[in-house]
Amino acid sequence: MLKPKVSIIGAGNVGVRYAYSLMQSGASRSIVMIDSDMKRAEGEVMDLASGMPYLSPVEIFAGDYPDMKDSDLVVITAGKKQTPGQGRMELVKDNVAIFKNIIPRIVKYAGEALLLIVTNPVDVLSYAAYKISGKKYQEVIGSGTVLDSARLRFLLSRHCNIDARNIHAYILGEHGDSEFPVFSSALIGGTLLSDYCVQCERCDHKDRLKHIFEAVRDFAYKIIERKGETSYGIGLALTRITEAILKNENSILPVSCLVHDYYRVNDVYMSLPAVVNKKGVRETLKLALNPEEVENLHQSAAVIKKIIQKVGL
Repeated sequence: MLKPKVSIIGAGNVGVRYAYSLMQSGASRSIVMIDSDMKRAEGEVMDLASGMPYLSPVEIFAGDYPDMKDSDLVVITAGKKQTPGQGRMELVKDNVAIFKNIIPRIVKYAGEALLLIVTNPVDVLSYAAYKISGKKYQEVIGSGTVLDSARLRFLLSRHCNIDARNIHAYILGEHGDSEFPVFSSALIGGTLLSDYCVQCERCDHKDRLKHIFEAVRDFAYKIIERKGETSYGIGLALTRITEAILKNENSILPVSCLVHDYYRVNDVYMSLPAVVNKKGVRETLKLALNPEEVENLHQSAAVIKKIIQKVGL
C-alpha cells in the first residue's frame, strides 16, 4: 500500500470536496473512501479518478473498514444533518450514537492512525471520539476553527486591501455561535492589528471589527441559506490540517483539542492555537488574551461542556 495513506469516513459533500482537494495537494499517495452507501462511494471515486492524468500519482478507491489498515490518518465526516424541527441536542445524541459504532471499527483496523473529526458539533464529537477510542488526546483532533479563522483573515484582507497570507488572526473556542476573535494579538505583516488600524485611519475600526467578526460567525448560515450546504472551504481547510500532519510540519493551527489548564479551562475540546505534526497535537500556545477574550473563552467552554454533560460523555 502506498504511503502516506488517508481514510475518509463519509462520502457526502464534505468528504468528497476534501478528497478532491487532497488529491490535488499531493500530500497523500493513497486515499480510501468509506460510506454506508457503497454505491455512492464508488460513484464518487470513479468521478474523482477521472482526473488522475492531471495529478501527481495518487491511488483512490472505495472500500470498507478493513481497507483502512496502515492508514496514517482517518478523517470522519460522516454523521446526520439537522432536520427541520430537530433540536440540536437530539442531533448531538444521534451523532454520538453513530460515533459509538464507527470509532471501535477504526481502532480495530487502523489503531495507529491519527483521528481528525469533522462532523458537527465538532468539539463535542471530538471529545466523544477521544473518550470512545481510548487513544491519547494528542492523536484525536477536531477541525475546529481552522475554517472560521480563514474566513476572518479573508474578510480582514478584503477590508484592509492586504493579501490574506500576510494576515494572522484566530477565531478560538467553540466551532459555533460562542466562538470569539482574538483581535488583541492579530497581526498584519508583523504589525499588531490595533496599531495598523490607528495608522490606517480609514474607518471606525472598533465598529468595523465587530461587524467583520459577526460576518465570520454567520458565514456558514448565509451560505446554507443560498445553496443548502457548505463544503468547498472545509475541504481546503481539512487539506491544510492533513498537510501539517503528513508532512510533520509543526504548523500552528486553531484545531479543536483537549484543553489542559488554559486560563483555568480543563477537560473539554475546543479550538486553541496548536502545534500540529505527525504525532497530532504537540502542544498548545497560551496567547496573552485580554480580559474580554478570557471571559469569552470561559463562556465558550461552558457551552461545550453543558452539551457534553447532557449527552453523558
